[in-house]
Amino acid sequence: MVNHIFSFFCESCYQKVGIFHHSERLSEQHRERVSEVEAECGKVETLAMSDMEVSSSVVEESRNWLELPRDVTLLILMKLESFEVLETAQFVCKLWYNFCKDPSIWRTIVMHNLDEPELADKHQNMLYNAVDRSSGGLFKLDIEGFGCNDLIAYISQRSSQLNHFRLACCYAVSADALIEAFGKLPLLEEVELTLCSFTVAQTIDIIHCCPFLKTFKLNEQGSRNPSLASDDEALAIAESMHGLNHLQLIGNCMTNVGLKAILDNCPHLQSLDLRACFHVHLNGNLAKRCSEQIKDLRRPYDSTEDYNYLTTDYDSDFDEIYADEYDDIDFVSDDDYYEFSDDNELPYYADGDGKKPTKSETGAWIFGCYDA
Repeated sequence: MVNHIFSFFCESCYQKVGIFHHSERLSEQHRERVSEVEAECGKVETLAMSDMEVSSSVVEESRNWLELPRDVTLLILMKLESFEVLETAQFVCKLWYNFCKDPSIWRTIVMHNLDEPELADKHQNMLYNAVDRSSGGLFKLDIEGFGCNDLIAYISQRSSQLNHFRLACCYAVSADALIEAFGKLPLLEEVELTLCSFTVAQTIDIIHCCPFLKTFKLNEQGSRNPSLASDDEALAIAESMHGLNHLQLIGNCMTNVGLKAILDNCPHLQSLDLRACFHVHLNGNLAKRCSEQIKDLRRPYDSTEDYNYLTTDYDSDFDEIYADEYDDIDFVSDDDYYEFSDDNELPYYADGDGKKPTKSETGAWIFGCYDA
């Protein structure tokens, strides 16, 4: 039974990992072994298409997954998400349990939990475990939908090699915790903060503590409300992050002033994402300068199809667009009045003749069957 589960899981992993030939980690002997495994898989698929009655024993015999070299198996496991390794892969067999503790698997940790907030504590405990297994070799961390200050501190204390840090929709993580953590990560070059609940002042403090970043992504929900336009964050980036190569500011409230400051002070910028930056107006000389200076430019109204979050704060936009219209709406006619009785009866609108409906009529009207 265990062998059957192991074979089934390996087959799924094999489909994820694809072809191994181009991996520099594999020796020539191992590449030949992978070729043999691919050939065996191909034979089984051909048999299955030609004869639907191929027995499972034949499939199992043709896939000798336990004979794969260690580094090939580790490469398969690296293609799985961290949650899959901790929840499934390590329980396939004892051999894979030992493989799943190899620090090389945990150089990249990706854990997302947007759909099940009740499992946040479980994900946090799993992340503690994953960080321990990395043995200080964690290079890339991607957290979404959970986390706390203690977790961020734990990571920073044990991951001095961290280069890439992504935080999305982690509302329990404070700006102070991030600032303290970033101070312990000297090799940090890429930071993404998406839909985090920081004030502008807190965001500026975070920006100032990361002067050596090569990539910075600060994504928010944009607004067309002119009263919310602000260049504070853009000016902080221009002041502190002179070595940036890539900058993503989806939904930022900066204006052309902030954009010009970034262009003036970030001379190495190669890509700039301004989608949903509705207060930036790219025209004339500014548009020409952006096109000449930036190789990969995303404009304010470019498609956000490849972005998984809301880009617009509809509440603030609604208030701005429709506030004046509320004054023109007459919700209650001047000819009617709304009256509450003293005996806890249902309220009613009195007609021009002042006649009050009976209780039976009122109930019928509420349920849509009273014909006035």
